[in-house]
Amino acid sequence: MCGIVAYVGPKDAAPILLEGLQRLEYRGYDSAGLAVVNRGLKTRKVKGRVADLASAVPARFKGGIGIGHTRWATHGVPSDLNAHPHLDAAERIAVVHNGIIENADELRAKLTADGVDFASETDSEVLAHLISRTVKDTDSLEEAVRTALKLVVGTYGIAVVDAERSGEVVVARNGSPIVLGIGEKEMFAASDVAALVRYTRQVVHLEDGELAVLRADGFHTFTMDARETAKVPLTVDWDAGHYDTGGYEHYLLKEISEQPDTVARTLRGRIDDRFHIAHLGGLNLTPHETRAFRRVKIIGCGSAYYSGQIGAQLIEELARIPADAEPASEFRYRNPVVEHDTLYVAISQSGETYDTLAAVQELKRKGGRVLGIVNTVGSAIARECDGGVYLHAGPEVSVASTKAFTSTAVSFALLALHFGRVHDLSPADGRRICEALRLLPGQIAQILELEPRIAELARKYADHPSMMFVGRVRGYPVAREGAQKLKEISYVHAEAYPASELKHGPLALIGPDMPTVAIVPDDELLDKNLTTLGEIRARGGRVLMVGHREADPRLADDCIVVPKSEVELDPILLTLPLQLFAYHAAVALGRDVDKPRNLAKSVTVE
Repeated sequence: MCGIVAYVGPKDAAPILLEGLQRLEYRGYDSAGLAVVNRGLKTRKVKGRVADLASAVPARFKGGIGIGHTRWATHGVPSDLNAHPHLDAAERIAVVHNGIIENADELRAKLTADGVDFASETDSEVLAHLISRTVKDTDSLEEAVRTALKLVVGTYGIAVVDAERSGEVVVARNGSPIVLGIGEKEMFAASDVAALVRYTRQVVHLEDGELAVLRADGFHTFTMDARETAKVPLTVDWDAGHYDTGGYEHYLLKEISEQPDTVARTLRGRIDDRFHIAHLGGLNLTPHETRAFRRVKIIGCGSAYYSGQIGAQLIEELARIPADAEPASEFRYRNPVVEHDTLYVAISQSGETYDTLAAVQELKRKGGRVLGIVNTVGSAIARECDGGVYLHAGPEVSVASTKAFTSTAVSFALLALHFGRVHDLSPADGRRICEALRLLPGQIAQILELEPRIAELARKYADHPSMMFVGRVRGYPVAREGAQKLKEISYVHAEAYPASELKHGPLALIGPDMPTVAIVPDDELLDKNLTTLGEIRARGGRVLMVGHREADPRLADDCIVVPKSEVELDPILLTLPLQLFAYHAAVALGRDVDKPRNLAKSVTVE
């Protein structure tokens, strides 16, 4: 949500800011703007896309220091006035802000009473006026920012420039990510490394409550109480090429197509053929500590939560440890009981999902042991957790998660295998799972070859206003993720239910205008699932079956057959055709596939 880019150095800032903002478009936004310092502040702000902003920036828009922003509206409608950067009345201070200022109304009332006129409806403009009031009384922009932030309650990632101090940018973080990029006699900052990798791969992540001053020759970081902090740069594995479409029409299709490789990377070096166990050194758990856990609790949001449901099923089946998954956005608010013998696992592709990060911090405060499953090295959740697993899936640009979802499910299979072999999973069953894991990349490639058939089916069903997704036990989280994909990128209403729950209410919806996508793995529940299909067909419902064998035409109108794995791993493969189905339905309906309305890739506010 929202994007920040900042630059200080010898080059013109505007082209760098615009290119960086384009790299952050996937995060979701509705307006864009930038400011550069050159004998005062020059600003341009527009409602719309970064391309609209680029068209509004004149050819002579010079200045070697600047800040840029893409806004996702929270306070105030999308408009030119509500777009960032926000300025103080004297047009000396410019601020870009991600997050929410919770006491903005109170601060606005005080500033208005002191004669300040506001130009926008946003909470963020408060920051510009607070900094302006302080900077007049100090020779230090960093001191003015630090003093102003002490008055603020809420979350923020900010970048600030002062027209009278043209050699520096001040940035700060509290609950919303800020990453510094270290160049050759130039410095960058952004809310995501995607904006930086074209220029540098040396980055520093700010912690909550930390600020930084950027100058062309370097940076220094410090806390809210002015205590200097030491930072060690990290080298980012990704480069600018990872953020290109690679010849595909959409990032989403590219990322779906990459999954044979991304799953192979997730597995690489982690399967031990001697003892038939998974090597996950980042867990930071001894076998004794692993055996001491009596329960596993998994938290995540959206698709991460659904992958957690697959993970809970895997852990229960392979390790025989009670496990369940819960939305992190609910977990953090319900005053959970944190048990010393429960292992908590937090999932986030970006590693910056605010609800999940807040849940992790609450767990840590209460003494919980937390592992992270994340894709982004050095992210906030990765740093907060006691250990964990990196997905190594590469950057995921499209808002809808595909390759990160699949790699997360595979990581849970590795985790369950590891726990199982430490507990009571036999060597024979360990070998069985190891061999099946090794086959996954090739089986995923086989499913991708079904794309023309799946695209045909997607076009056939796309015009229906609503669809039902059903599955039993292992199939239920697959159904939930399939419904999620369809609704978020095609805007077709879709609901998922356990197949066993149909007769307890949802069956009333079944009819010719409500098709059902049924997840029917070839497992011990096959006969029960086929009975469910008969119940749907008897009531005039159309059925698209996703399973391991061709369907009886009396039970299903259409069928997608995927390769068979071990029953525990089947959900991973059954998810793939639903990704392609949702993608092609969205294309058929003319949707903005990579940037669906109202959604953002990285949800860094509540």
